[in-house]
Amino acid sequence: MLLKDYYPKLPKKFQKIKFNGIAFNSNQVKKNYIFFAIKGNNIDGNNYINHAITKGSNIIVSSSTIQGFSKNILYLKHDNPRRLLAEISVKINYKRPDNMIAVTGTNGKTSIANFYYQLLKLNKKKVSSIGTLGINGVNLKKNNLNTTFDSIELNKYLKFLKTKKINNVILEASSHGLKQNRLDGLLFDIGIFTNLTHDHLDYHKNFTDYLNSKLYLFKHLLKKNSTIITDSTLPQFTKIQKISKKKKINLMKIIDKNSDILIVSHRYIDEFQLIEIKYKSQIYKIKLNLIGKIQIKNILMAILAAIKSNLNANKVFSVINKIKPVDGRLEKIGLIKNNSKVILDYAHTPDALKTVLLNVKDQFPVSKISLVFGCGGDRDKEKRSKMGKIASKFSDVIYLTDDNPRSENPKKIRYDIKKFIKGKKIREIPSRKKAIFECINNLNSGDIAIIAGKGHEKTQDYKGSKKYFSDRDEILRSIKIKNRSLFKDLRLNIINEKTKNLPKNLFINKGCINSKEIKKNDIFFAIKGKKNDGNKFIHEVF
Repeated sequence: MLLKDYYPKLPKKFQKIKFNGIAFNSNQVKKNYIFFAIKGNNIDGNNYINHAITKGSNIIVSSSTIQGFSKNILYLKHDNPRRLLAEISVKINYKRPDNMIAVTGTNGKTSIANFYYQLLKLNKKKVSSIGTLGINGVNLKKNNLNTTFDSIELNKYLKFLKTKKINNVILEASSHGLKQNRLDGLLFDIGIFTNLTHDHLDYHKNFTDYLNSKLYLFKHLLKKNSTIITDSTLPQFTKIQKISKKKKINLMKIIDKNSDILIVSHRYIDEFQLIEIKYKSQIYKIKLNLIGKIQIKNILMAILAAIKSNLNANKVFSVINKIKPVDGRLEKIGLIKNNSKVILDYAHTPDALKTVLLNVKDQFPVSKISLVFGCGGDRDKEKRSKMGKIASKFSDVIYLTDDNPRSENPKKIRYDIKKFIKGKKIREIPSRKKAIFECINNLNSGDIAIIAGKGHEKTQDYKGSKKYFSDRDEILRSIKIKNRSLFKDLRLNIINEKTKNLPKNLFINKGCINSKEIKKNDIFFAIKGKKNDGNKFIHEVF
């Protein structure tokens, strides 16, 4: 490959130089590779230039070098090596899917991406989603440490998807990925903005920088005649609207009365939600098998994205009843014989935790809510006090435990949370495994446990050592143990919670308060009223 075909405004004296590939990790450099020396928060690529050269690099790109040849190595100075890396990655892997969607925001990215994926998949359309849960849509399923892949890796996968004739791709665009220019060079057909709440302020330092990182998608990475989908009730809506007008980008809204798609009616039936949705003067009735009203907002955005992807609206709405919960997002896990429920959620920010607790309380208003949660170490410490207050206000019992302490003292993290929990029954159990078990073991009939913070994750980080740990596995293990001590009959479980030590071989037919109507294996409730005292009829009952 000729450098001049990939490097913008390259001086003529360097235009005949060739290269074989690109890398920003010196360990991945091969002969005649361009090495991009990127200065990050923790690692400075400039410290690895010599290593890259020994591995075979013949071109070095850095923001802190002097341009020119030195010992047969070409040094090129660029003010933003990250951006250039992304742009060259796009040019090298020039094949990519025809319809590309990026979804950004603090919460909801993974759910919207997954719902969009399901809607197209159920309609037998080739589709892929890329983000926190890896890559879906091909036999390959990569678990990714970052929500947004690095630019080299991302563009390789986009090219791979194209070779598999997958032309519909939705990817999660994190604020880190956008700020670090990982998506530069790509242009999207649809951009989705979910919301913006407290998160990642350890990295962004302030809310303005955090917002601007998100808005970068709409200002710089959307095609002409593209579409923005967002919630018109958000505080950031005005800014997004201004961008759409300035860039002449189509804007589609949800929620308010002037939106492109409207909720006409909504009600719960236990774990289901019955909704009437209006789209282009037509009313669609759907039965959603998802917990949490917040899921409707995610579904609406996914619906609009699917329709804008040239999928007929009737076909979109015809499959919504088949939508399944997203891995670790308001996901009910297992079945407990006493009709209590365990919900797994990734909520690790104040707003996400509050949303989960309020949504569950709204759908199951008479249920007692037990919460298992903690906060990560080496991250935004300000959110600990906020999450402690939210847990205190909206849950009934709290099991405070470890999340990913990383290099921090886990006891200190728990203390930072605990001091803001007031007047609640709190149980501090450092072991997440034990906390989950105790919470589930103590669930009575109709109670709900929310296991928050880690969702789909399968590792736990203590002092830089990552060991396998899955909330899902521990939930299922705890449910299995709990079910051994429960009756198959829900009524017996309810009675046993009040009386304790019922014999295991007990069987009841039906309940009765009238001794004259009692039959074999019925349960008699001896109720003391104003005129009659049921206790006087116990002998007759026997």
